[in-house]
Amino acid sequence: MDILRFITAGSVDDGKSTLIGRLLYDSKSILVDQLEALEKQSKNKNADGIDLAILTDGLRAEREQGITIDVAYRYFSTPKRKFIIADAPGHVQYTRNMITGASNSQLIIILIDARQGVIEQTKRHSIIASLLKMKHVVVAVNKMDLVDYSEEVFNNIKKDYATAAESLGLKNVSYFPISAFNGDNIVERSEKMPWFKEEPLLSFLENVEVSDDVDYESSRFQVQYVIRPQTEELHDYRGYAGQVISGTYKKGDRITILPENIETTISKVETGGTEVEEVFALQPAVLHLEDDIDVSRGDFFVKTDNQLKVENEFEALVCWLDKRELNEGNKYFIQHKSRLMKTIVKEIEYKIDVNTLQQIPAKDSVKLNEIVKVRLKTASPLVFDSFEKNSATGSAILVDETSNSTVGAVMLL
Repeated sequence: MDILRFITAGSVDDGKSTLIGRLLYDSKSILVDQLEALEKQSKNKNADGIDLAILTDGLRAEREQGITIDVAYRYFSTPKRKFIIADAPGHVQYTRNMITGASNSQLIIILIDARQGVIEQTKRHSIIASLLKMKHVVVAVNKMDLVDYSEEVFNNIKKDYATAAESLGLKNVSYFPISAFNGDNIVERSEKMPWFKEEPLLSFLENVEVSDDVDYESSRFQVQYVIRPQTEELHDYRGYAGQVISGTYKKGDRITILPENIETTISKVETGGTEVEEVFALQPAVLHLEDDIDVSRGDFFVKTDNQLKVENEFEALVCWLDKRELNEGNKYFIQHKSRLMKTIVKEIEYKIDVNTLQQIPAKDSVKLNEIVKVRLKTASPLVFDSFEKNSATGSAILVDETSNSTVGAVMLL
C-alpha cells in the first residue's frame, strides 16, 4: 500500500484536532485502553461519549487551553491506503510549525468554520500552501451542524475561497461540507446534506492520485554512502548507495557527477542486494560506474542531458525558526540532503507578509516565524534545483554552528 502524507490547517477552534480524532476513531485506529482513558478525560463529549480532539492534543497545555501548540503526527490505515497526518497549530506565532509540517506533506486540508467563512488565517494558510507548492488542497467546511447544514452557506464559502485560490495559483482544490464532531461526510455520506453528491472525505483521501506528483523526467541521485567491502568475495566491489530522488536510472546511462562535472557511464544497478534492469524515483539503490572516479558522500549523479544548478551564491526563501534573530553576515551550516557545508548570509533582500504575500523592506533583523528572501554564499558549490521544479533537491535547512540546532527552513530559488 502507498502512503498519503497530509497536513491539517485552520484557525483556532476550527476543529482540526477533532477531525483527525474522527478519522482515527472511525477507522478503528484507537486501542480499547486509549478509549477508556479518553472517556475519563473528555470534557467536550460527542454522541459517543468522548472528546475526539484529545487524541491529537497530547500536551497538557493543549488540553488545558483547548488549542493545538505543536505539530502532532498521527498514523492510521484503511484497507486501501496508509496515512500520516500532521496536525498543525493555527496561531500566527506557530507559522514555523505549519511550514515544517507541510514541507513533507502531499496534501493540505484547510478547515473553515461554517459560521466564520473565509477569514485572515484561512488566507494565510493558503498563502503558505502556495509558497510550498502544495499540489492538492482540500477545503473542509466544518461545523455544518451549527448552520443547519445549509447548502447556501457552503456554496458562499466555496465561492469566496475559489477567488482566493485562483489569485494564489492553487490548483486541484476540492470542497467538503462536514461536521467532524458528529461525523457528517467524514467516513459516510451524511443524510443531513443530501444536496452534496460527492464522496465523503475519507473516500477522497483513499483515492486521490499522488503518484503523478513524482518527477520521473529529471533524474536525480545523491550518494549517501560509498560501499567498499574489500573482502575476498567482493575484492573489487565499489558501489554508491542512496535513494533515487527523481527520475530513473539503468545500466548504460550516461551520467555526470556533480559538483566535479565528470562524465561516466552506469555499469550496474542494484536494489535490495539484487541486480536489476532499472530503478525508479523514491527507490533505494546502489549504482556502479564504469570508471574509477573519486566520488564522495553528497555528490550527485544526473543524466548528462538534464543538469542541476551548481553555484556558490544563490537566492532562497527562508522561514526563520530560531528565537535568536537572523542578520546579514551571520554564518551557518547549510544541510542539503546528505551534503553539509558552511554558508554566510550575504544579503537579506526583503520579508514576505504571510497574510498578503507582499514584499516588505528588510530594515531590521529577521525574527522568529518571519519569511524572508536572502542571498546565501557557500564555502563550496551547492548542487540543486529550484524548489518549484523539484522540492526534494530545492529544499535545505540552516543549522547553527554552535548549538547544532535547526534555525531556518530553506526553499532554493
